[in-house]
Amino acid sequence: MGIDIHPIPLGPDRCYIIREKGIIMIDSGSPNKGKKFIKSINKISIKPEHIKLIILTHGHWDHIGSAKEIKGITGAKIAMHRLEKDCLEKSLKPIPPAVNRWAHILTKIMARFIPLVNIPSTDVDIILENEEFSLVEFGIPGKIIHTPGHSSGSVSILLETGDVFVGDLAMNSFPLRLSPGLPIFADDIQKVKDSWKLLLDKGAKMVYPAHGNPFSAEIIRKSL
Repeated sequence: MGIDIHPIPLGPDRCYIIREKGIIMIDSGSPNKGKKFIKSINKISIKPEHIKLIILTHGHWDHIGSAKEIKGITGAKIAMHRLEKDCLEKSLKPIPPAVNRWAHILTKIMARFIPLVNIPSTDVDIILENEEFSLVEFGIPGKIIHTPGHSSGSVSILLETGDVFVGDLAMNSFPLRLSPGLPIFADDIQKVKDSWKLLLDKGAKMVYPAHGNPFSAEIIRKSL
């Protein structure tokens, strides 16, 4: 049985449904996207209750905004790194540091509307640590890997096929980037590079970012 990958746009983010023996979801998009989520999974013939796990790659508002709503719809457990879980449980809205001049401009824009964003809080069911977390019990041949850099508790999901879902560890869409590459926001850009070296060493081949289309991991390898 092959692995099905279904991108689902929920706000500025591209979330993903992964289906093999089981079904999981990666990220939840911005707030108030429950209805769009239901329409999206109906199109791919997935019932909400079949989704057993929602992995949040990190704690920024556009990735966790609909987590409580989708958790309520599906009954799925939420997995998130220990260093990020307060963002969801306490509705925190950190703004990531800018890496370049364009990102500084976008940061000023974000600072104006972030106070208007409401993140419904909910508990994190599975608290991830720095060790790898196998997804076999959820019917997915892959694992969650701690990949700090964009934020301290960022995680990536690496499948046995070499497909890797990285949240904002890479970007590939306007207005963030005009071509695929490293993020323009990061707590620590050197840790971003170190995390990418780890993923490449572990066999990452195709990159699925939260912002933009998938691209070959060789693009990242050449940029390091």
